[in-house]
Amino acid sequence: MASKKQRIAGWIVSGIIALLLIGPSAGSKFANWEGKEAGFAKLGFTTDLMFKIGVLEVVIAVLYLIPRTSFLGAILLTGYLGGATVTHLRVDEPFFGPLIIGVVMWIGCALRKPEIFRLVTGSGCDRSQTPAA
Repeated sequence: MASKKQRIAGWIVSGIIALLLIGPSAGSKFANWEGKEAGFAKLGFTTDLMFKIGVLEVVIAVLYLIPRTSFLGAILLTGYLGGATVTHLRVDEPFFGPLIIGVVMWIGCALRKPEIFRLVTGSGCDRSQTPAA
């Protein structure tokens, strides 16, 4: 069971990540700004597709914040951020942002749900039920 301080820290970290995804990241996909079409075209996307990607980003970020769906949201965000990493790599742009966001996102989720730490370290696995090789 997570301590109260761990859960609070997890919620703070998770909230910051969700605000970054819903605010500046998805917001840039919804707002009109000078050079938007050229910027997205450089990445290989149309503005219509980027709008849909923004909606997807908001939905997944909300799933991440809901306690019952936070693990599913974290998995979906991992895939989403993996796509963002590949997109930046493909056009030879810095790609560390999505990677850092992904790691911090999992830390926030694991602080809220400590069983995630146990799964990562393997201490949560019951080896007595593993079939013999």
